[in-house]
Amino acid sequence: MNTRASLYQARYGSAEVPVPSTGSHLIDQLLAHRSVRAYLPDPVSDDTLTAIIAAAQSASSSSNLQAWSVVAVRDPERKARLAALAGDQEHIRQAPLLLVWLADLARLERVAGQVDEACAALDYLEMFEVGVIDATLAAQNAVAAAESLGLGAVYIGAMRNHPEAVAAELALPPRVTAVFGLCIGTPDPEAPASVKPRPPQSVVLHHETYSLPAQDGGLAAYDEAMRAFYASQGMKVRGTWSNHSAKRIRDAAALTGRDRLVEALQALGFPLKKGTHL
Repeated sequence: MNTRASLYQARYGSAEVPVPSTGSHLIDQLLAHRSVRAYLPDPVSDDTLTAIIAAAQSASSSSNLQAWSVVAVRDPERKARLAALAGDQEHIRQAPLLLVWLADLARLERVAGQVDEACAALDYLEMFEVGVIDATLAAQNAVAAAESLGLGAVYIGAMRNHPEAVAAELALPPRVTAVFGLCIGTPDPEAPASVKPRPPQSVVLHHETYSLPAQDGGLAAYDEAMRAFYASQGMKVRGTWSNHSAKRIRDAAALTGRDRLVEALQALGFPLKKGTHL
């Protein structure tokens, strides 16, 4: 059984990490999160899905607009087609359940029409952002709920590689787009997932004002923690986290198709207007 100290040590990839006296079962569960990419064939029941979605709907929503939806995909052929659109990731095919989380402004447009109101604000970037944030908050609640039930999960950002094709596959109307996918299933004990270290809190936690130089020491420590993690996992990653991350932002090609996201979103009914007020 994991001790609280071991959970913190795994999360930060260091035996020297401070362990606070404050804690709870929920915090321990969150500390133990790992991305699971290998699953048993056991289905995720409708009953379990109902509980997970109820947890998702318990997340905060901007102005209670509920600007998100989710599509549950179990059909093997549809999962295979979506996998092909999302970097050909085998765990999308293997997972018994794929949840595709959506920024959904179509429902608000429909509601406005039903009560005879205009909906011009939906054309603005802010409302698209509201949909993305709402979907993300809901999905993270869903992950925590799934893990509390003994399931594992992994996010699929590559669902944004081909937004129009994903929208067609899921029959999404205008003003609805996939933000990311989420594979859920029972983890395969023969292929256990490891906790990936996170940077020291000195990298992400700022007091009163923000500082880039204050992060340097923590980033150097994180590079060493990730170098050890890559080696322990047999991952063919050259150099450090800094090297790996820099390659992911080097140029437009590194975005694997997502460099045209604005164009794709506009084609899907999101004008993404900016304000003109002076």
